[in-house]
Amino acid sequence: MLRNLTIALTLAVTAPAHALVPINEEPVIINTLLQGFIGDAIDDNCPTIEARKLRALSELNKLRDYALAQGYTADEIRALVRSKEEKAKGKALAADWLKERGAEPGNTEAYCRIGEEEIAKESLIGYLLRSKK
Repeated sequence: MLRNLTIALTLAVTAPAHALVPINEEPVIINTLLQGFIGDAIDDNCPTIEARKLRALSELNKLRDYALAQGYTADEIRALVRSKEEKAKGKALAADWLKERGAEPGNTEAYCRIGEEEIAKESLIGYLLRSKK
């Protein structure tokens, strides 16, 4: 009986508190990265809006801290942000999000309009951008 209790307690202490979803499926992480990709696309396609690089770096640091607090390792985080496949997925999702709002390559006005709207809304996308108007 005591032996079974000891085994049960050992398993309870050594088992993870909760199972993590793969880092590339964690909603807060993916949503935050998506907003960064959207901001990058606006910066790339609108001459009157530019990225706030220090703010973006600060948000990436916050996101790293969040991921670490959730139980992801530094190696998992690094692998996610360095992955060419994940970057391509993020850019494709950003392009879809922008297209739904009328922005496609060559439509500078739409990118600028969306960027100005996001800045006015004070969304994370807007926080990562600066209007040069």
